[in-house]
This record gives sequence, C-alpha cells and structure tokens, in this order.
Amino acid sequence: MDAYEIAVIPGDGIGPEVVDAALPLVADAAEEAGFSFETTRFDWGTERYLDRGEMMPDDGLDRLSAFDSIFLGAVGHPEVPDHVTLHGLLLPIRKGFDQYVCKRPNVLFEGIESPLRGYGSGDIDFVVYRENTEGEYASVGGREHRGFDHETAVQSALFTRRGTERIVRAAFEAAAAREGHLTSVTKSNAQAHSMVFWDDVVEEVATEFPSVEVERLLVDAAAMDLIRRPHEFDVLVASNLFGDILTDVGAQITGSMGLAPSGNVHPDESSPSMFEPVHGSAPDIVGEGVANPLATVLSWSMLFEELGETRAADALWTGVTDQLADDDAPRTPDIGGTAGTDDVVADLRSRL
Repeated sequence: MDAYEIAVIPGDGIGPEVVDAALPLVADAAEEAGFSFETTRFDWGTERYLDRGEMMPDDGLDRLSAFDSIFLGAVGHPEVPDHVTLHGLLLPIRKGFDQYVCKRPNVLFEGIESPLRGYGSGDIDFVVYRENTEGEYASVGGREHRGFDHETAVQSALFTRRGTERIVRAAFEAAAAREGHLTSVTKSNAQAHSMVFWDDVVEEVATEFPSVEVERLLVDAAAMDLIRRPHEFDVLVASNLFGDILTDVGAQITGSMGLAPSGNVHPDESSPSMFEPVHGSAPDIVGEGVANPLATVLSWSMLFEELGETRAADALWTGVTDQLADDDAPRTPDIGGTAGTDDVVADLRSRL
C-alpha cells in the first residue's frame, strides 16, 4: 500500500474549520482507494505572527521539503495587512518550491445557479493556468523618501523567458488534452515590453501545438468576455496578477468562492506542490460553523490527482458533484442552503 506524507497548514480564519472537517472524509477516500497518508500539522499563520512576529519559522521551507505534498487552509487576518500575510507564508512557499503552475478550474456544477442569466449545468467549464512565481508579484522595487512630498514607490514586474515559456507550454498541453482552445490574456497595448514579450513566447510555443486554436485577449476584454460569453472558454493562460483577478471572476460566475479549488504545482517530484481553496480566510463567518467545505474537498481531489491517486481524486470530485445535483442534500448559506460545515461533510462521507 502506498503511503504519503502530507503537510497541513490550516492557517487563518475558516481555514482550520474546513481543513479539520474535511480530513476524515479525505481519509475515507484514500482508504477506499487502497492507499494511506499521514498528516503533519503546522500551526503557521497570522496568530503566530501576532505572537512572534513571523508567519512561519526561518526553517519553514526546509521542514516542508520532506513532504509529498502540502495542503493550505487559508491566509489572512483583519488585524494584519494582507501584504504581510501573503509575503510571510503563501508567496515564500510558492516561490521557494518553484510552484510555477497555479491551476484553477472553474465549473458550473449541476444544481448550482450562476449569477449569469441563461447558464446551466456544464455550460461553464474552463481552467486558468496562472504563472505563479514571478510577473507582477516579483518582489522587485522599493520605497524611498518616506514622509516627504517626493516619497516614491517603485514596483517592477519580472518576466523571464524560462518562467513565461514553461507556464505557456503547460497551458498548451492542457488545451490539447481538453477542447483544443487556448486564450492568452495580456495587456500588450499598454505594456509594450513585458506583455509583447509574453505574446512572442505564446506565438513560438504555439508552433508545437498545431491542433490548438489560440485566442489573444487584453485583460479588460477578457474580464468582460468571462461575463458575456464564458461558455466559449476552455483554457486560459495569464500572468500572476491577471490570472489572480480573472480566477475570482471565474469563481463567482460558477456559483461561489466556496466551490473554487486551486493547486500550486511544481510538475516534477523534486519539490512538493501545494493545494488550497480559493475562498480565503473569510473572517466574517469564523466560528459560525457555516463555512463551505466543498472547495477544500475539491482541492484535496486535485492533490490526490497530482500524486497519481486518480481513484480517490475522482471519488471526491464525484461526491461533490453528486451532492450539488441533489436537491435534498445539505448546503451551506453561500449556495442557498442553511446547513453547517459538518452537515455537508457528513453527507459526503455517506456518499462515498
């Protein structure tokens, strides 16, 4: 029997609630599929920052490097600026393990109502490949002359050929395996260096995938078209910032942030990948027991898939889709129900 070591960082806000609720279900799926995993919990996050002045210890990456994969619940706290929490935990892990593919599927499941008129089950089904280690989130720049009238802030985006080419190629491979349509999102009209460079790389890599149809959109047009014609998208590839923004749009038009999973993937086994729900720490509902656990369950499905455990991955994904399609199944308030987190997970366990 295969056995895996998984690092679990519940994090902030509703993170511990959804992580703890989902773990027994995830263990059921693994057992049924014939493998096991052990979790090691790291209570890193904003509570640690408020107590010790650091989100994680100095040797945090060294400690995580021994694991087969990482699961993160959420990051963010109302008492600490977001740039502190992000740069103290999430970004160091993404960059430290070179998790250059941020993969975010967006599916309108049966039983879920989109805020867009006229869309039903399966009408929206696309995945965003977001560059995850450089671009606009590179820590290049600084502030000078603080407190004076000429105080200056400089933030530079960084695009390397290696970084751009590998995310673009990963997106082309995904498009070739799906519906054969790739949308590259840039802002080439305004950013004549970095984004035109991105366009050039897309054009070069496209020659390797003659069966894939390539569409090029400016990010403002892409945001508009995700609302106007989401059914026409298959695979989107975008820079760190643009991918971040567009995936929030994608989560909303497919029903709820509580249904949106994601993976921060290093495609070979030299470093662990990390999986997390997109919804964040949701401080407004902490402790109420109503956080939607489904994005967490779907993120575990992605984790198992990346480990090659497709049977368990499919079981979790199918359990969620079957539950959402069942009008009598419990639902959390974000998707129109009155059930709590534990009720939803208990129902999922019965479906396994």
